[in-house]
Amino acid sequence: MNKYIGHEQQLYGVREMRLVGGKADGMRILSVKNGMGLEFEISLDRCGDISRLSFKGDNMGYFAPCGYVSPKYYDNVGNGFLKSFTAGFFTTCGLTSVGTPCEDNGEVLPLHGTISNTPCENYSYSIKDNSIYITLTVLDAALFSHKLILEREYVCPLDKNEIYMTDKIKNIGAEDAPLEVLYHCNMGYPLLSEKSKVIVPSSEVVPRNEHAKEGIENCLVMEKPQKGYEEKCYYHTMLGKTCVTIFNDDIKKGVNIRYDADELKYFTEWKMMGEYEYVLGLEPGNCLPDGRNVMREKGLLEILKPDEEKVNHIKFEFEER
Repeated sequence: MNKYIGHEQQLYGVREMRLVGGKADGMRILSVKNGMGLEFEISLDRCGDISRLSFKGDNMGYFAPCGYVSPKYYDNVGNGFLKSFTAGFFTTCGLTSVGTPCEDNGEVLPLHGTISNTPCENYSYSIKDNSIYITLTVLDAALFSHKLILEREYVCPLDKNEIYMTDKIKNIGAEDAPLEVLYHCNMGYPLLSEKSKVIVPSSEVVPRNEHAKEGIENCLVMEKPQKGYEEKCYYHTMLGKTCVTIFNDDIKKGVNIRYDADELKYFTEWKMMGEYEYVLGLEPGNCLPDGRNVMREKGLLEILKPDEEKVNHIKFEFEER
């Protein structure tokens, strides 16, 4: 115990909040700070994803023009996802489909699935062992369809600027279920600018389309915001335990994203250098965002059997030099 303070919130802790007004009205938020300069918000009504995040006063993620949007405004038709895609520091895509809207196995699937617009069933938080622990559960299930449950844990140390995230996804139904998940980590200004240095230690890079192929040699070179910029996506082949880094000398801060490519075998770089739409997606996942039908046709679609579970780990490290 620190005898210099009256309450832990003086330095660190978790606060529960509700947003008021507009399309965000009523949304539940956990505001977390570790006392070392790391502050972030967990959106309990949006899969428990991390929306706003700052490190020692500097913003790290991208916040989309729509801002906070309650799931009650979610449009699950085609690209309607974009109307409520807050982006934030990271958005979970899945759990049974990711990427391009398509029809697969008799299902009409929207952009990036529905899980990011699904509220948590329950949550809890505590401070122990010199760390903040947050656990939550999200149910992705329907009658005559898949039945999956996501159990997520965040651990944020009080003496390190790090966040450890563990996801356990379990098939609680009686039938096989497709499993697609992508962690849409969105880097934004001032962390992201033309001065940012990005390191993706891949053994191979494949452009998503012909447009991305143009300038592939500069896929990790960030640019100034440009009017009319068309997004470019690159698929990186990663091996074993790996680390993706973005650092900006202007603010002398950066982020390391550590994960195991044996758990999440695909990595997508989403490079969007548009005016007001200025974001770099660094996205580990178990699939590519080309649509579930494409993954199935290529024999790459992961299937979760009844009572089977998949565990994913990601560690975010925030550094200052």
